[in-house]
Amino acid sequence: MTDSSIRRHRNALPAHLLALLAFAAVALGFAGPAQAQLQLRIGGGSFQPMPIAVTEFGGDPSLGGLVSGVVTNNLRRSGYFAPLDRARFPENPSFDAAPNFEKWRATGVQGLVTGRVVRDGGGRLKVEFRLWDVTSGQQMIGQQYATDPANARRTGHLVSDQVYTKITGLGPWFDSRIAFVDETGPKENRRKRLMVMDQDGANVRAITTGEMSIVAPRYSPSSQEIAFMAQASGHQPRVQVINLETGSRQAFGSVDSMSASPRFSPDGRRLVMSVQQGGNADIVTMDLASKAQKPITSGLAIDTSPTYSPDGSQIAFESDRGGSQQVYVMGADGSNPHRVTFGGGSASQPAWSPRGDLIAYTRQRNGGFAICVAKPDGTGERVLTEGFHNESPSFSPNGQYVVFFRDPGGQGGGKLFMVDITGKVEQPVPTPSYASDPTWSPLLAGR
Repeated sequence: MTDSSIRRHRNALPAHLLALLAFAAVALGFAGPAQAQLQLRIGGGSFQPMPIAVTEFGGDPSLGGLVSGVVTNNLRRSGYFAPLDRARFPENPSFDAAPNFEKWRATGVQGLVTGRVVRDGGGRLKVEFRLWDVTSGQQMIGQQYATDPANARRTGHLVSDQVYTKITGLGPWFDSRIAFVDETGPKENRRKRLMVMDQDGANVRAITTGEMSIVAPRYSPSSQEIAFMAQASGHQPRVQVINLETGSRQAFGSVDSMSASPRFSPDGRRLVMSVQQGGNADIVTMDLASKAQKPITSGLAIDTSPTYSPDGSQIAFESDRGGSQQVYVMGADGSNPHRVTFGGGSASQPAWSPRGDLIAYTRQRNGGFAICVAKPDGTGERVLTEGFHNESPSFSPNGQYVVFFRDPGGQGGGKLFMVDITGKVEQPVPTPSYASDPTWSPLLAGR
């Protein structure tokens, strides 16, 4: 991370995070041969997670264990790495010396992460780590971060992203958050609050108090804001936007019509949403500064759940204009709407990947609900996971994972899960109670 990238993203981050980013991330060298090329190929029928070891970081015993524990947990949850149990470690290598690679090779690991967490004289925290290619005995990465001790846990996410991206070649995603609807109380009268947490389920905080029922939150791709649909008892649902840094909230749309399914434009300056009047619903864009609205679909159909392509040139949405709910794609101005999902059953709740290569959606057929992905033209559909009730897909910042919720029915409630786009990795995402409607944030810091 360069100083220029820190400045470029400073305005998009909450004040309590700025302390973490106000540092230079220093590369650490180590005498030895040229850099190694330890790589993991994702996909293919014979894919197996890479065996890796994350040693307990030295220095401060409490914070070192915290940071290395976050790294270990992140790599395991990604599904692409199999961290070695610490009971099998052949040594606890010094951070300043090369590990005994012969001993580590005997354990079967291919990658090794070592680190150290120390406090300087002013109380600041210095977190250092190295990634080693065990087979060749070479260092792949060496990096140092400085921050306030309160942000120690987040450095674990930054280290995880460095290790993950170096070995897989994929983009980072651990330094991100998930917002969701927290559901408590009896099934027939659930209290639905907006909550935000780290992507691994830590640091949960409530954003709303439950005075209104919250549905379908979505993060802004460019600021610390979330749009959602809120409904107070006896009133029409309306779209609201909340600023996570200041806590300020704004309501949009008319009080005599229902506005729903809000999504931000890629630059964060506009909302696209569904506005219902009478028996039909149309897609409308709204300029957030002027609040000027512009309808981009019209007719007798129910058009809803719009989502922008990453370049802002297209919008995917769901519509029953063909007789059943299906996913359509049109220009951002409403031009050339065309259906992209076919086959049995219905398709709904599209979400465009931040890489632009896929659209995720919920497919309902034969009494089941599947989370699927397909190319933007509808070709190459893949079922990632299916079951009784899976809904509300949202992509990770690197486009490699999809978070969704699964409700088994009965008097219970939904739980969050994530699945990778190959469909081979599925993991639960911990939440305090029942949960639904997850949305993944962009990365918290620029890269």
